[in-house]
Amino acid sequence: MIRVILIGLSLFAISACETAKGAGKDIEKAGDAIQGAATDVQENL
Repeated sequence: MIRVILIGLSLFAISACETAKGAGKDIEKAGDAIQGAATDVQENL
């Protein structure tokens, strides 16, 4: 029974890492878009 629980926790940890990695990439893309928009606004002033 303990073995099944450990395997389940390991799978959960692996999937959580992948989710955090994906979220980090999404946040980075959003930051790049905001930075690009801010640069465009500054150039047009």
